[in-house]
Amino acid sequence: MSKVALITGASRGIGKQIAITLAEKGYDIAVNYRDENEDIKPVEEEVKAKNVKFLAVKGDVSVFEETEKFVKDVIENYGRIDVLINNAGITRDTLLMRMKKEDFETVIDVNLVGTFNVTKNVIPYMMKARSGRIISLASVVGIAGNAGQTNYSASKAGIIGFTKSLAKEVASRNILVNAVAPGFIKTSMTDVLKDEIKEEIAKSIPLKRMGTAEDVANVIKFLASEDSSYITGQVINVDGRNAYVICSKDNQHLALLNFI
Repeated sequence: MSKVALITGASRGIGKQIAITLAEKGYDIAVNYRDENEDIKPVEEEVKAKNVKFLAVKGDVSVFEETEKFVKDVIENYGRIDVLINNAGITRDTLLMRMKKEDFETVIDVNLVGTFNVTKNVIPYMMKARSGRIISLASVVGIAGNAGQTNYSASKAGIIGFTKSLAKEVASRNILVNAVAPGFIKTSMTDVLKDEIKEEIAKSIPLKRMGTAEDVANVIKFLASEDSSYITGQVINVDGRNAYVICSKDNQHLALLNFI
């Protein structure tokens, strides 16, 4: 029987690539999306091309009742969830002095509370199966911080603490809980940056390039596999370096060198 992976926020970017990468390894895939206008078809086509099953479940991860429903939908269709990837996330970047209360709360609700909501609803099934992998998308800014991202940094730092604590709670049931902390990754969220800013960022990275969604998905593929059976409670940086470069001010991205 094929293993089942549930990936939240998987209509595009890193989440989409994770779905495709795990499908290549034979996982049946369930993807979560929030809005009706999100185009799930490209993900579905690429996943099904790998000769595995595909299921799309709608729901806002920040709403507990909606996560409860879509997790049940996955169980009803597949009977199991072997791997949970908490990928759904948003940004509302600006300096704290200009940040609205709702901008802080919305980012925390989606990124951190959403991770709790989905995990809370998946855990009972993994506990019963005495097996599972939970992998959450943190960020290097959750470790180092970043000007203009107090809300985002706080949410990702919270995910790191959540990961380390949960790993200790469920280790006896052979459930492994880890986080991946991407650095500067080329996605639609970063495409808004000017080319000269991207070039400066790439120059500051020892590997001299920005990361790709595939770079992140490959690490997650490893953590989902049996090859990682003695790894839990860890945060793996996927950043090509030990520094992070980007700042946001009034939604206008500026390049700054913030070395850890």
